[in-house]
Amino acid sequence: MTLRTGEAAACDAPDGHCHLCGDEAVPGRVLEIDAATRTALVALGSQQVTVALDLVDARVGDELLVHLGFAIQRLENA
Repeated sequence: MTLRTGEAAACDAPDGHCHLCGDEAVPGRVLEIDAATRTALVALGSQQVTVALDLVDARVGDELLVHLGFAIQRLENA
């Protein structure tokens, strides 16, 4: 499939689930940071996952919004 600028991609995943338009971002707390790889170990509910910190700066204890393995926003405490 070739896309032109501004053209939306069709969701053609074999299982019918598009990982780009069907997933939601979820909040998680930073447990550890690996500065060499710019990743963080994040608690997402009962799971611990490694996420990329390419888009945000974070510290241990920060609350992040995580989407598709990337931290996309640091959440501020109210």
